[in-house]
Amino acid sequence: MSNKSHDDDVAFIKALAELLRANDLTELQVKRDYGEDDSLNVRVSRQTVAAPVQTAAPAPFAAPSAPVELATAPAATAAPASDPAQDPNALTSPMVGTAYLQPEPGAAAFVSVGDTVAEGQTVLIIEAMKTMNQIPAPRAGKVSRIFIDDGAPVEYGAPLMIIE
Repeated sequence: MSNKSHDDDVAFIKALAELLRANDLTELQVKRDYGEDDSLNVRVSRQTVAAPVQTAAPAPFAAPSAPVELATAPAATAAPASDPAQDPNALTSPMVGTAYLQPEPGAAAFVSVGDTVAEGQTVLIIEAMKTMNQIPAPRAGKVSRIFIDDGAPVEYGAPLMIIE
């Protein structure tokens, strides 16, 4: 590979990094083919750092003068997880792209809330780099929530729906 090609590759990678930053993406992967036995595979990613959390010093603990009975809530009434992606029944996005809930504009949706799906059944499509990727149901069950709208951009790991 010539030095000119190397300079072009560096400029290409810098452009991908700028695209990643400008669109607030966390990861981008591209394959550039030069010929039959010559290609460039590039994966640009960044880690997002959570803002530091300030906490107040805990108040001093005073022992109660009388015994206190603690009530415990039954497990069935526990509050749902605040992050749907942590739900064990969540179907999360396997890639960055645009999610479509129907096979083509004007067609019926693949699934709706309340539908029963079979394992492996296509539940939506994610378009990434002009390629339509069918996303199958990871298990059989009932669709209880859909978190995205048709045509919405999705990030890797973003919750798409809950299949219980």
